[in-house]
Amino acid sequence: MFYHAIVFLPLLGAIIAGIASLRQHHNIATLVSIAGVCLSLVLSCFAFVEIALGGQALTVEVARWIGSGDFQAHWTLRFDTLTAVMLIVVTGVSSCVHIYSVGYMSHDKARGRFMAYLSLFTFAMLMLVTADNLVQLFFGWEGVGVASYLLIGFWYHKESAHTAAMKAFVVNRVGDFGFALGIISIFALMGSVQFSDIFANASTYQSHVITVFGLSMPALELVSILLFIGAMGKSAQLGLHTWLPDAMEGPTPVSALIHAATMVTAGVFLVCRMSPVIEYAPLALDIITIVGALTAIFAATVGMTQFDIKRVIAYSTCSQLGYMFFAAGVSAYPAAMFHLTTHAFFKALLFLGAGSVIHALSDEQDLRNMGGIWRKVPVTYAMMWIGSLALAGFPFFAGFYSKDMILEAAYAAHSGPGMLAFWLGCAAALLTAFYSWRLLILAFHGTPRASAKVMSHVHESPNVMTLPLVPLALGAIFSGWLGYELFVGQDMAAFWGDAIFILPGHDALANAHHVPTWVKLLPIILAASGVILAVVAYIVIPSLPARIATMFAPLYRFFFNKWYFDELYDRIFVAPSVAVGQMLWQRGDKGVIDYYGPDGLSGFVKRSSGMLTKLQSGYVYHYAFAMMIGVVVLLSWYFSGFGR
Repeated sequence: MFYHAIVFLPLLGAIIAGIASLRQHHNIATLVSIAGVCLSLVLSCFAFVEIALGGQALTVEVARWIGSGDFQAHWTLRFDTLTAVMLIVVTGVSSCVHIYSVGYMSHDKARGRFMAYLSLFTFAMLMLVTADNLVQLFFGWEGVGVASYLLIGFWYHKESAHTAAMKAFVVNRVGDFGFALGIISIFALMGSVQFSDIFANASTYQSHVITVFGLSMPALELVSILLFIGAMGKSAQLGLHTWLPDAMEGPTPVSALIHAATMVTAGVFLVCRMSPVIEYAPLALDIITIVGALTAIFAATVGMTQFDIKRVIAYSTCSQLGYMFFAAGVSAYPAAMFHLTTHAFFKALLFLGAGSVIHALSDEQDLRNMGGIWRKVPVTYAMMWIGSLALAGFPFFAGFYSKDMILEAAYAAHSGPGMLAFWLGCAAALLTAFYSWRLLILAFHGTPRASAKVMSHVHESPNVMTLPLVPLALGAIFSGWLGYELFVGQDMAAFWGDAIFILPGHDALANAHHVPTWVKLLPIILAASGVILAVVAYIVIPSLPARIATMFAPLYRFFFNKWYFDELYDRIFVAPSVAVGQMLWQRGDKGVIDYYGPDGLSGFVKRSSGMLTKLQSGYVYHYAFAMMIGVVVLLSWYFSGFGR
């Protein structure tokens, strides 16, 4: 029951909170949902000690679930080091977000429903990371998608919110279709969806080939690419990333929960979980590396041009996810999980800190309407500094240990995709530091650009919003130092055990500890250079950004408009789909089905009845004349012989 409670306490909290919210008992809903998630966090800490540090991996059966012929998918909870790490991340960030939401959503009339959605999301994520087979993982995967739809579109009275929720749902369905095909392919190939069976037999299928539409492809390559497509959707990788910035329409706690440590990291978790399969697919590993590297630089270039404070942080998330994927692509899965863990702390800190800024400035999110408030919100200001230092990878902060290890592993892979990832990752590190300090300067420093009325009300957020930032700040400072030896250092093999599989010869992570000194120093130098550039551009010469934007107008517009992905997709997919839908509606539905079906039948009845009503004139002589005609017709018919 101990391990069952970790997963099901948030679900119990969600159910009770949902019922309480229907009766407008918002305080009860809030208390129950927070209690469920916080208890799950406490139990997760005990599980981490027992499983990850004690090396006691286990599975716990919940119920018999699906059985059909040879297909078996029981509801079983898998607890190994990979799961234990994700439990701490998910429940830790979720607990902080739940408590923070008490203050942030205090004036919302549906705050009880919001807390129920948060707990439901947490349960779905816990189901995902404890899955023991692919079907169960897919169940949690889709549950996360549904809960994120509810959270992003929570303020459904705003058109932009429900549009963003639908966009996130639809774009994720594209990736999920690839994931579903991957699950089907694995079952067709191996006859099982159980992780234990798949991992034990993966090596025996290296030479197997799958033929699709006349094209033959190594089976494990195809399976791995399909699974990665699913990961691309959830983790907003280049091509399936367009939902992420629009998802900022949800309340800020949603941004912290979904885009910091939980939903968007599900794809990274999936790739690491399936490492025993993906390791035998070198083409898939190269694709993962290249897509991750391109995502890192793409999001960094876009993030430095945006003015919505939450969108800047959202693109930062997208960029950091790119780092995690190209780490996995060079077989440095422990480094990917290390960055996933440290990133959870400092990115949740940045999102919640941004929410505190928005709260202080009366819901203002545009950086151009901020500034000059750092003395009025000292706690928030300090927390944003800590998060930014960790994000930029400054020495002794969490991001320094994890992000630099990823770059060193990419260099140590000594492959074409690895070197591409290294140099693009270094460029992204420079831009990350630049847009982080751009955000700090525009939000907190300089002359106040908000109205006098707004500035008169600027104040520090209540304790219920600032206190949850403290554990996140401690994680942003110390998690890298504390976790280095366990995740990627000397104790790595004992810590991860069988949870992650790396083929002999895939030595990028081992070689990362022996790269040249300049490789270790370059990210630090680039981070410092990015900060200096931001200070020069936004404090020393504040007119410089506008001049550069004018000088390189086409490039600036390209970055500001997010590489025109939305416009491209609209032209290629959305507009043709709308046109086809309009044609089928007008010509097919209305022109054929309705015209000859219900509309045609009702029209015929209407016309016929209209003609018959003309016979009801109300004049007696008309009726007498009709009767005479009838008599003549009947007599003629009788005497003609047809009536005999």
